[in-house]
Amino acid sequence: MLEVAHYLEKYLKTMINVTEVRPGNYFIDEGNLYQCLDILLNKTAMRKMVAKVKVKNMRTGAIIELARNSGYQVEDVHVDKKTMNYLYDAGETVAFMDGKTYEQVEIGKQQLTNELPYLAQNAEVTIVMYEDEILGIALPSKVALEVVECEPGVRGDTVSNGGSKDAVLSTGLTIRVPLFINQGDMISVDTTTGKYDGRA
Repeated sequence: MLEVAHYLEKYLKTMINVTEVRPGNYFIDEGNLYQCLDILLNKTAMRKMVAKVKVKNMRTGAIIELARNSGYQVEDVHVDKKTMNYLYDAGETVAFMDGKTYEQVEIGKQQLTNELPYLAQNAEVTIVMYEDEILGIALPSKVALEVVECEPGVRGDTVSNGGSKDAVLSTGLTIRVPLFINQGDMISVDTTTGKYDGRA
């Protein structure tokens, strides 16, 4: 019975109302595979409910907003996820490896435009796949990166004084950091906002 259930899950389309989509869910609409980033349900007395869905196109990386009326059906899809480590930059692609099986995969940089600034050497990421197609990676919510360039910290600066300065990180990302941070420091960066989140 389990084999039958797996077959049905894999080969029969599961259609759901667009209003049932939640952040983090994956679905297909008009042939495009999306991940829902946010959804806003808007209802007025005179009109049907409209779902405004902020999505990421998993094949192009583009982030757009879809507006769909309540009752509109999309195909709910299940993706597979595997933990791997960032191995090296291969030019047009980036290589990752499974630390247990030593399996390696390469993903085109055009699929990872938003993620590359947060990829430190040997960083652990989640590879996202749909029916053996590699869609991209999911980053942890925070990553530790080294400050490779910034103005020296000024003696007496504290966490509370509120000043900030530019810092270039090991991945090439430039962010604002507190004045007391120095070159060589390891800092935590929020991968959702791209902002400093404390010392690592």
